[in-house]
Amino acid sequence: MNEITPDAEMTDGAREDRPGAMLRRAREERGMSIGEVAEMTRIAQRQLEAVERDDFRALPGTPYAVGFARAYARAVGADEVAVAKGVRQQLGMLGAADRYEAFEPVDPARIPPRRLAWVAAIVMLVLAVAYGVWRTQFFTASTDEEISDISNRTGQAPAPAVNPTANNAAVPASGPVVLTAMAEVWLRIYDQAGERLFERQMAKGESYTVPPEANNPMILTGRPDAIAVTVGGKPVAPLGPPERTISDVPISAAALLARPSGEGPGDRAGVPAATAPVRPGASAAIIPATRPSSAGFSQPAQAAVATPMPQAATEAASD
Repeated sequence: MNEITPDAEMTDGAREDRPGAMLRRAREERGMSIGEVAEMTRIAQRQLEAVERDDFRALPGTPYAVGFARAYARAVGADEVAVAKGVRQQLGMLGAADRYEAFEPVDPARIPPRRLAWVAAIVMLVLAVAYGVWRTQFFTASTDEEISDISNRTGQAPAPAVNPTANNAAVPASGPVVLTAMAEVWLRIYDQAGERLFERQMAKGESYTVPPEANNPMILTGRPDAIAVTVGGKPVAPLGPPERTISDVPISAAALLARPSGEGPGDRAGVPAATAPVRPGASAAIIPATRPSSAGFSQPAQAAVATPMPQAATEAASD
């Protein structure tokens, strides 16, 4: 049985008023090819051709159909508001609903199987744990070596080193929010008012820094697992699960750090000074402990270590 398409039910005059025809006319009036529009918008040519044909079923879902059409309209100088309205009307006539596909909107290649994603997650977890253990041992060893060296010069027993991670879990990380594409992925960044801050298909390895002055920046993407996020150079948890389109997800530094799993490996900073109890009749001598500097290396801090008072002062105190 032959399928009756929506195009077959419309007259030629009605088709000319559809968003795809409007975009095609605007492109031809400017003397542009579909390939030039694809290069300007960073959207695959086959997706733009589907928009011109009003073949929105070939697109991943409503957000992508509207977003691609608006980007096309801006590139050719058409009314993007009218085009977006027409796209939504066409999707309503087709009975289209938002669909969440397991492939990114500009690349038909399927993403790795779920099992492979789990393996990759486990490997990253093991690496994170190994890094945390190495970092703890590095700072502890540095603290012990420096205190021992000073103790040899002063003749005093070294003060016990404090575990660098014992009291620093509450120290928040801060800094710029950077999004790095782990694979080719399309995304849009916008603020609370809906103003678009960034929209394009990012190549693998390409990075984008979220403007710190942006008002509650949010993200829309079909591949949250393909985007690595860091706050102040420190990784945070993925923005969403694989195979799921996300939208209106806050990506400000405060919002990312407030997430329960937002703390990445090695986010703790600062090492408290090593201290030892001061015995009666002893004065405090200052010795360096260690604390991490902004570059991640050890710098001297200060801690109190008991040293004996002169004998005469001790006898006077006892009298």
